[in-house]
Amino acid sequence: MNLSRFQQIADRFPDLSLLVVGDIMLDEFIWGRVKRISPEAPVPVVEVDRETSYPGGAANVARNLREFSKDVHLLGLIGTNAHATQLKGLLEGEGIRLDCLVEDPAYKTIVKTRIIARNQQVVRVDREKKTGLTPLQTAQALEKFDMLLDQIDGIIIEDYAKGLLNQELVNALVTKARAAGKIVTVDPNPHNHLAWSGVTAIKPNRSEAFAAAGLAVTDPVEPAMADTALLHAGQTLLERWGTESLLVTLSEQGIMLFQRNAAPFHIPTRAREVYDVSGAGDTTIALFTLALCAGASPTEAAIIANHAAGVVVGKLGTATLSPPELSESFA
Repeated sequence: MNLSRFQQIADRFPDLSLLVVGDIMLDEFIWGRVKRISPEAPVPVVEVDRETSYPGGAANVARNLREFSKDVHLLGLIGTNAHATQLKGLLEGEGIRLDCLVEDPAYKTIVKTRIIARNQQVVRVDREKKTGLTPLQTAQALEKFDMLLDQIDGIIIEDYAKGLLNQELVNALVTKARAAGKIVTVDPNPHNHLAWSGVTAIKPNRSEAFAAAGLAVTDPVEPAMADTALLHAGQTLLERWGTESLLVTLSEQGIMLFQRNAAPFHIPTRAREVYDVSGAGDTTIALFTLALCAGASPTEAAIIANHAAGVVVGKLGTATLSPPELSESFA
């Protein structure tokens, strides 16, 4: 894809409206330095310099979209405690629409705290309890969804297997969206065994693809197009899930795109330096879906998503990228 074609697609991004559905959480980062080992236990003592917080999980996908699109909505479950208030404030500050959130005072918003010393993650602390929607909350969520459906161009379902998504909710969302002619993409989780029939595209990473296909994970092969185990897993999932496209992220090997009635297409990574891969999958699904909604072919959308991920992995923390950074990658 040349720069002119990319720009033609990207020029449509600001006018698009998208909805992200999934498990939302708060990402906390504690930044510091290690100068000694604790006398209490053989662990490093981190002297804290600063703390930062960002929307995480499905909310990070929304953040990535918001850099390019003026209208991004988020559907998920959130509590009313201090962490929930902080998360809502961060989302509102980034201009993400919260009209589809379901609030539950009994729910504790998921928090992931990463302690980082000298650009190296020392430990991560997770505060979470898997909680699904009640029947009443499911009805509320679908009512909000119905009211929004005519206004949006595409939907991303982001599954972190934290309890929000179940087959009943997924079936209702996908059936309504596809009947309305909307693009629906999915970032699945192999620990949550859901059927994804009828969606536009699904994006697992390599290990998730093998797990979902019921195959033992093998070591990557160079070149990626000679990785027969990966090719078999991809074709298996393309048929099992009944999706139009399957996008498998391959870390340092880039992306493999599987489509019906087409040969697999490998896109090498664009990353120059890799500092942090956390959140790269969120960027990939966000830009892939946005490009599809802007009229890109699946191959073009995958190339754009690969450029975007290549920028993000060169940053620390739950990062996003800007339109100028993406344009510079193509230039």
